[in-house]
Amino acid sequence: MASKNPKEMVSRLRNTFHSGKTRPIEYRVKQLNALLRFFEENTAELAQALKQDLNKSKTESYTLEIDFVANDIKHQLMHIHEWTKPEKISKGLVNLMDSVYILHEPYGVALIIGAWNYPIQVTLGPLVGAISAGNCAVIKPSELSPASSKVIADKLPKYLDNDAYQVFDGGVAETTELLKEKFDYIFYTGSSAVGKIIHAAAAKHLTPTTLELGGKSPVFIDSSTNFDIAAKRIVWGRYINAGQTCIAPDYLLCTKEVQQKIIPAIEKALKQFYGEDPKSSPDYGRIINGRHFERISALLKGCTVAIGGETDEKNKYVAPTVVVNVSPTDGIMQEEIFGPILPIVNVDNAYEAIKFINSKEKPLALYIFSKNSDTINQILENTSAGSVCIDDTILQAAVNGFPFGGVGGSGMGGYHGKFSYETFIHKKPVLHKDSSYLGEKLGSLRYPPYTDKKLHTMQAALAPPKYQFPFKFIRPLLTFFFGFAFAFVYKRIF
Repeated sequence: MASKNPKEMVSRLRNTFHSGKTRPIEYRVKQLNALLRFFEENTAELAQALKQDLNKSKTESYTLEIDFVANDIKHQLMHIHEWTKPEKISKGLVNLMDSVYILHEPYGVALIIGAWNYPIQVTLGPLVGAISAGNCAVIKPSELSPASSKVIADKLPKYLDNDAYQVFDGGVAETTELLKEKFDYIFYTGSSAVGKIIHAAAAKHLTPTTLELGGKSPVFIDSSTNFDIAAKRIVWGRYINAGQTCIAPDYLLCTKEVQQKIIPAIEKALKQFYGEDPKSSPDYGRIINGRHFERISALLKGCTVAIGGETDEKNKYVAPTVVVNVSPTDGIMQEEIFGPILPIVNVDNAYEAIKFINSKEKPLALYIFSKNSDTINQILENTSAGSVCIDDTILQAAVNGFPFGGVGGSGMGGYHGKFSYETFIHKKPVLHKDSSYLGEKLGSLRYPPYTDKKLHTMQAALAPPKYQFPFKFIRPLLTFFFGFAFAFVYKRIF
């Protein structure tokens, strides 16, 4: 079971890290394979927990949570030997005879704080990177998704080395005590409000952090798009997990003419996906708890509902909803919705959409539906977002080679794939200075007494080369040259 004493837990993990146990690649591979077995042997139980917490369908549970992390483990296992090698870098004249490289050093003891909306993916996804980078870790699942958290707390310790990886199961009070401890890295997924608290706690120890937050991710759509296709992709992105997705489309920007065309297309897509009554659909989720149900329901007050709007407090059900006649000052536009409501804000053109987007905090994601390349480039070049997807939603988060993360108010840092590994390492530069006669001769230019000649020579040596030269071949060539010269002279004399 998970320990409740933060000080003892962190001390145990720190002792393990300082012992060097987690550094060998073989150890990391063993733990990654053990984590993979956790997913393979507990798939049904994990899916059932997600169903209990969020009424997630089997498809969403597998593709967006269980398989998502399992595939990332497999990806990192394929590349871990390559990623962990020292990085070779190009050299200038001043380091002609030296060895220069970058070592990947694990930070130490990491704290990973997960979120309730994707309680498996965002809790155990970062752990994959922490393990492959050679760290120890405290894993803190969200208490708001109790069934998923219980599976993690009960099952995960049976697979991983408990001297290096510990699950901390608790609420706000326990997490507050946990944050008083000194960690070497903190990875948090959740709201911006709590993110600020996490960052403030980390600052007391100068602990580096990754903050995966959220924000109001906009969708711009113009008249050039295919409305039936756009509607399906927007509906899927907005209403999976009952809208409780950090990169879900939060509001739609379009002209009134486009609004008249997209609303019927959205209504059509909703019926195709969830039938006439989404409440009875096995594929439509529920709000996580009563407090969030009340918060989302309150956002609907005073709104003009175009589609949906039904709520059921007992079942924590909020229908897939579209609202119109939305003003920038309305309550629904003041915070991330994090629920199945899609407001439509009218703008006259892309320029107005850009101004509107830039008037708010930088979003975690930005979506553009247009066939006009000038419009697309205009929005791309004049806005900032954690990621962008054109003519679809959400899917940018599934690209292996992309970092997933925010910017500004939507967070800092990124992960997934190689970026997860790199999140949990410090890149340590190493200079191994040549101590041979020739190496010392080159280095002696820095010694006093200084002369103008020395200065000019040093300036030339320190200046970046006009042309890239393969300096890695210089040392063996010089060795060969001097060896050949010595042999030639030796033969002539003797």
